[in-house]
Amino acid sequence: MTARVLVVDDLVANVKLLEARLSAEYFEVVTAMSGPEALEICAREAIDVVLLDVMMPGMDGFEVCRRLKSAPRTCHLPVVMVTALDQTSDKVRGLEAGADDFLSKPVDEIALITRVRNLARVKMLNDEMMMRAATRQRLGLDAETGPDLEAAGQSGRVLLVDDREGAEERLRTQLDRGHTLACECDPAAALARLLNEPFDLLIVSLGLRDADGLRLCSQVRSVDVIRHLPIIVLTEKGDEARLMRGLDMGINDYLLRPLDTAEMNARVRSQLRRKCFSDFLRSRLEERVEQAVIDPLTGLHNRRYMDTHIKSQLNDAVKRGKPFSVMLTDIDYFKSVNDTFGHDVGDTVLKEFAARLRRNTRGIDLAARIGGEEFVVLMPDTDVDRASQVAERLRNRIEVEPFRISHAGDEIWVTASVGVACLQNATDTADGLLKRADLALYDAKRRGRNIVAVKAA
Repeated sequence: MTARVLVVDDLVANVKLLEARLSAEYFEVVTAMSGPEALEICAREAIDVVLLDVMMPGMDGFEVCRRLKSAPRTCHLPVVMVTALDQTSDKVRGLEAGADDFLSKPVDEIALITRVRNLARVKMLNDEMMMRAATRQRLGLDAETGPDLEAAGQSGRVLLVDDREGAEERLRTQLDRGHTLACECDPAAALARLLNEPFDLLIVSLGLRDADGLRLCSQVRSVDVIRHLPIIVLTEKGDEARLMRGLDMGINDYLLRPLDTAEMNARVRSQLRRKCFSDFLRSRLEERVEQAVIDPLTGLHNRRYMDTHIKSQLNDAVKRGKPFSVMLTDIDYFKSVNDTFGHDVGDTVLKEFAARLRRNTRGIDLAARIGGEEFVVLMPDTDVDRASQVAERLRNRIEVEPFRISHAGDEIWVTASVGVACLQNATDTADGLLKRADLALYDAKRRGRNIVAVKAA
């Protein structure tokens, strides 16, 4: 993934070094040479992550961070503090000053890309949920008071997966007293507990003797009910290759052995705070919206919500210069399903179709039912090639597995046609985008159905 990163440092050489490293990973980089300049840029422009030097003349990084975190517009903007100070106490001070993370100079390249990528991912998801919350406010639903993030960071249920002798007791003595710790040596047992017990954080050792800790991380990210659970991995110097694989699959943070108690607790608190805020935003998507914006049959958003939300997403994509795609799909020959088997069976097919739609799209995508058997998926930060891949995957998942229509096990086979369109330029409109997707869907049906068609312009 990419992101827009603001690098703040009073030394040109430091700025150029970080800019080169980030640009090599295809991040868009903006620079500032002072604290006041950084604050002005953040207030004026769309920034995803701030890399902030601590030791600057006039206004130091701690003060800049405090101001960013106290301003409504930038309070949830991720900040990584970068400094030559190498004492753990300085690192912890940076984290507890409001920063989301802390890097020491000379900056390790893996750590740099890790922190930026993970924080950008979190911000993208939170931005999406906050945008939907704003949409609900425009629909007349009440706003809510935010959670107490500071209190959330002080206590949480932590599951440790480590088979080293004495690992549980060592971590228990190091963790702040407010946390509750459980331990499993076997990843399979750990996964079972995660599915049946409420945990706030998972800590996984990559040095398990008889198992692969990364496989557990992958399994957690693939299961709906726990996929948002924060994960910290414990690793050794020299194990960078496996660490990078873990980062690619979505682990949130890592700690090097031997563990420093103060840094570990600061990172644990940071992950718990982020989880609390993300859970709060996620809950706002689910509460008191059934009648206003949810289709009662399928549980997807309805046309009313989609019409409002697509405008917000489109405006955001244009403002940020990001790709944006729309996928329009409907069930082939659905009228014959109703005519042959009855509307009860038709409703069963629609519900299963919606379930497969959800399973084969990302969490940041918006799936909506906009007509009888017609559905739309809004896909932010997605170009036409990626959108076409998603559409083909969905089409295949509809075709290859029959739809169960009775408790007795009766089944029918269903196919779907899909039309895809993408944002063309800054003057594009929501109506124009949906019209092109509709034309692509018509083309798919004209060409024989059960295919994906793309309308480029």
